[in-house]
Amino acid sequence: MAKGDTKVVRSYEDELAFISQRDDLSCEIKVGMVDNMRVPGVFYANDKLRALVCDEVRDFSQAGGHGGFLPAAKQIANVAALPGIVKRSIALPDVHSGYGFAIGNVAAFDMDDPEAVVSPGGVGFDINCGVRLIRTNLHEDDLKDKRELLAQTLFDHIPVGVGSKGVIPMSFKVQQFFSLINGLV
Repeated sequence: MAKGDTKVVRSYEDELAFISQRDDLSCEIKVGMVDNMRVPGVFYANDKLRALVCDEVRDFSQAGGHGGFLPAAKQIANVAALPGIVKRSIALPDVHSGYGFAIGNVAAFDMDDPEAVVSPGGVGFDINCGVRLIRTNLHEDDLKDKRELLAQTLFDHIPVGVGSKGVIPMSFKVQQFFSLINGLV
């Protein structure tokens, strides 16, 4: 831990005070759940997933903050403490505890902020889940009328699911080569 950092161990009820339901499908993690949070966190979940996220917090609290993993809610809060984060740390409906970032956790960082981090592998490189870093000079207004086309183009070009293929054909040997290279980087 950095100088001055302290590990905060709270009761389950105290931890839950930092999580509030925004609407039927989202919850906010308030600034303060972990030290140095710069923005709130948000996770999108139905009742069943929300219960699982809270169960992780309960188990962690009952173990006195010890155990093999941090709950997803704490990981979302930790991402909210990263330098340069913009607006909020967001977790998508597949959220669950990961290594560093929660699985399903996404964030944007202000590259004009000299303290900002660049994290192209926030959830790790081993899972190859399709998380990628992209830097553009586009602004929200540039895409306003093109969102559907952009989304469809991404779906058409990014392989997802077992047996799916991208638009660039590769032989098995080439795939092995890239797997080897990516595994070593």
